[in-house]
Amino acid sequence: MKSVTATVHLDIAPAWALLERKLIDLMNDAVHPYVEKYTNDDGSLIWSDTWSGSRDGMDDFYESFHNFAQLYSIGGADHLLEMADHHWDGITRQLTRFGRIHKEYERGYDQFHQCESYIYFYHLCLADPGNPKLIDRARRFAGFYLNEGIDGEDNYDPVHKIIRAPYNGSGGPAWGTSDNPDGKRSYGWTSGTMANYGLPLTDVPGITAYDDLKDPENARKMGEAMELRHGRGDVANNLNVNGLIMNAYLMTGDDKYKNWLLEYVGAWLDRARKNGGLIPDNVGLDGVVGADHNGKWYGGLYGWTWPHGFYNMGYAAVTAANNAFLLSGDRSYFDLPRGMIDRVCEEGIVADYDEMERKMSTPHHYIGIKAALGPDRRTFLTPFRYGDQGWMDYQPMPIGFPLHLWNVTEAQEDWDRIQFLRQRSGYDWSKVVPFRDKGDMNHDEPWLLYLNGEKPEYPEEALGAAYSQVCHRMAKIAADEEDLTGVTIHHWQQLQPVITEALVQLTMGCPQVVYYGGMLNARVRYFDAQRKRPGLPLDVSALVDSIGNSHVGLTLVNLSPTERRELVLQAGGLGEHEIISVEYDSSDTPWPGDQSRYAAKVAEVKSKRMNVADGQLGIVLPPATKIRLALAMDRYANRPSY
Repeated sequence: MKSVTATVHLDIAPAWALLERKLIDLMNDAVHPYVEKYTNDDGSLIWSDTWSGSRDGMDDFYESFHNFAQLYSIGGADHLLEMADHHWDGITRQLTRFGRIHKEYERGYDQFHQCESYIYFYHLCLADPGNPKLIDRARRFAGFYLNEGIDGEDNYDPVHKIIRAPYNGSGGPAWGTSDNPDGKRSYGWTSGTMANYGLPLTDVPGITAYDDLKDPENARKMGEAMELRHGRGDVANNLNVNGLIMNAYLMTGDDKYKNWLLEYVGAWLDRARKNGGLIPDNVGLDGVVGADHNGKWYGGLYGWTWPHGFYNMGYAAVTAANNAFLLSGDRSYFDLPRGMIDRVCEEGIVADYDEMERKMSTPHHYIGIKAALGPDRRTFLTPFRYGDQGWMDYQPMPIGFPLHLWNVTEAQEDWDRIQFLRQRSGYDWSKVVPFRDKGDMNHDEPWLLYLNGEKPEYPEEALGAAYSQVCHRMAKIAADEEDLTGVTIHHWQQLQPVITEALVQLTMGCPQVVYYGGMLNARVRYFDAQRKRPGLPLDVSALVDSIGNSHVGLTLVNLSPTERRELVLQAGGLGEHEIISVEYDSSDTPWPGDQSRYAAKVAEVKSKRMNVADGQLGIVLPPATKIRLALAMDRYANRPSY
């Protein structure tokens, strides 16, 4: 492996570099009061000893620690990986006692929720890919969808290329929508969130409005219809399982996972093409679209009609296309999410956000957008759902959908989709709003402006906002006096103090991973050559300041006044890229220089160039030095791997 050595000494230590290390150090410490207050010695969460019997909620336990291992991989302390491993095991044992986990995996639930929790597992695997325990789990978990090791019926039908039920897992298809022993099901009226989602099925005789569910007989009819029609066959939401299969491939390199993923994603792409480019949301056990929904391409569980529509299916299509492309090099897979994005944007409107917010099914996704709107509250809204009444549920289109495509493709058409949204958004893209949502994401707009040279102060603002959010959460932990045996299963997510989005953007040059089962599609990744572990070495900060067509510009700083640091710079988060060449700053100016001078001599900096032709480059950082690198890359030249 070739290497370069930094020879430009610090004149003024960059504020972003100091803030970056300060933020990492703060989170290294912040996890201790969180863990001490909310967990048992065995790693489980302090909570009730019993479970209600509902299928819902297993994901929320895991989500309480989902990015501990991610912070470790960026450069956080060793104890973060130890904690991530310990609490994964503890929560798995806890949920096994509840009867919802079998063979260490979800017994049977929808993939929207499953993929939220298993992102924790993917971060663990990325951080510790040689761990035999994790390799075994990766194979076993993916195997449940290759019909390996299931104590029950097969999940996958290779003839029709379908996952056979919307609820699925280690127990095979979880037929129906509930585990009621008597088989009876009722879906009645409730206020709040579920009311915002509306009717799960809109063609049940005698039920035309959500308030009709106040009638117990109507609630029974709806429940029975859901048990049958939402309880079998494949749904587009099952595309989220692609992350589980991709993870097994990245851990093992076994082509059977590659082949399965390409077959399954390809089947959904084919169905979308036959449906005018728009993915249908349901397929019967006979492989026919609409078989359980009176021939309609919409109406499936977690589909276009109920409850989230484009939101969950769009992210499933994005991650599936990205992973299929990484495994095949075939860009046609991007037609799957592009068709969805373009279609809903065609139906977009400009309307007052405040007036429309009460009609949105998921307004909590738009904290940043709402805060960035000025006195003119109009913004571009697209329909997220479709039913018998046509398009409905108009919400802002998060730029994350086209951004996660452009981040992989670097295609002009995907950049144009981002610009299309910017021109119609009506809100201030430069505003850094201090919040941390469940997915630890959605600060993309000001970051893109920074990369485009329009917001040079973004690194300091983003790191400062993240720092303040950690402080806020630590204060909430200290003030929390709830009875932990009876809190909501979302309690810990709202207090968890690890905030990584800004670090992902700035150090690796990519958006935060898609919370719904996404992989790390980064421009660069780092390894500590001296400690033989992932992440930036101690005292080292990194900033990706430009991204071009197969080009990355970044600066590395060693803040230590006494210690030499060595790292390995990898092209791509999954080693998928190749570094063709590097241009870097160099200086012959003596350091520390004349002992009699009150100030060091200003460094004379010149540029050097070196051919690399490798996926990795060694970097040596003597004390108090910095180096700026301009990397030319051959993207997707290597097999992706952890």
